[in-house]
Amino acid sequence: MQLRIPGPTPCPEEVLRAQSRQMINHRGKDFSVIIRKVTEQLKRCFQTQNDVLILTGSGTSGLEAAVVNTLSPGDRVLGVSIGAFGDRFADIARTYGADVKKLSFDWGVPADPDAVRQALKDDAGIKAVLVTHNETSTGITNDLKPIAAVAREFDKLILVDGVSSVGSIDLPVDAWQCDVVVTGSQKGWMTPPGMAMVSMSQRAWQANEKAKMPRFYLDLGRARKIFDEKGQTPWTPGISTLYALDVGLDAIEKEGLQNVFSRHARVAKVAREGAKSLGLTLFARESHASNTVTAINVPSGVDGKKLLQILREEHQVVLSGGQAKLEGKIFRIGHLGWVAESDMNVVMAALKKALPAAKGA
Repeated sequence: MQLRIPGPTPCPEEVLRAQSRQMINHRGKDFSVIIRKVTEQLKRCFQTQNDVLILTGSGTSGLEAAVVNTLSPGDRVLGVSIGAFGDRFADIARTYGADVKKLSFDWGVPADPDAVRQALKDDAGIKAVLVTHNETSTGITNDLKPIAAVAREFDKLILVDGVSSVGSIDLPVDAWQCDVVVTGSQKGWMTPPGMAMVSMSQRAWQANEKAKMPRFYLDLGRARKIFDEKGQTPWTPGISTLYALDVGLDAIEKEGLQNVFSRHARVAKVAREGAKSLGLTLFARESHASNTVTAINVPSGVDGKKLLQILREEHQVVLSGGQAKLEGKIFRIGHLGWVAESDMNVVMAALKKALPAAKGA
């Protein structure tokens, strides 16, 4: 089976085997050794000297942690959105009482840094900028570097959803001065779902000291304290997922981070060029097309749901449909983590056979 959705992603056998190891005492020395090792490896992948904390939960738990650990009810925030996950990030902040000002762009195009600048000029009371680096619902990668520079220009916190980019697409946290960056184990890390990883800058920790949003399980200050003192987590961690992440990170370091980025770029090019060779059109603006997911318009006369069904049942290729307002209008190919050009060739061969069968269905 070719599982080619934006996550969960396929896992190498050695990662899956690692998950089957026996449990250890999460308050003991063996756990401390592995979580400290994994944390240092994550810091290298985040390209940061900042704290990186590991939470047991999905990527969304990390986004919630980013919000509640840096903001207070009533804080003005700018929610930059280019798709479903940008909307989700803003919704999380709003749920906890933030005064969210949405800056939305057409789905399929990237955020305009100049528009972000203008929004911050127009509202000096904004405290933080929320932005998605890689929007899997539309197959777009935002140009994060200038957006982060604009936030820094106006002395605003920048909280980044890097769930589907960190470890697969270059996001140098320190060089771009990002305050909080979140990712999840089920994306480019070749690991099953179950863990979120969050980096916090010194500016973020300063905000944390004043933040008044309610938090308990996702209290990053508590997580940092027990990690620094004992090499532990505040609550029972997903030990099996940590075993798997340890092996996945070893594979990334063996390949080399820049080589991982290059491989994702090559695989994405094969996906985009392959789709176009079949007469398909890309949904995303190609200048900012993602290297971890390709969004493709469902051709006229083709039943999108039937196409995905045929691919799954007759060709053992699993792709994703569109989300929210794009349901039935696009389909998406995930290509992050444990993936090579040959996998995209398999997907394209299946698509070539499935497209005619899905016409007029």
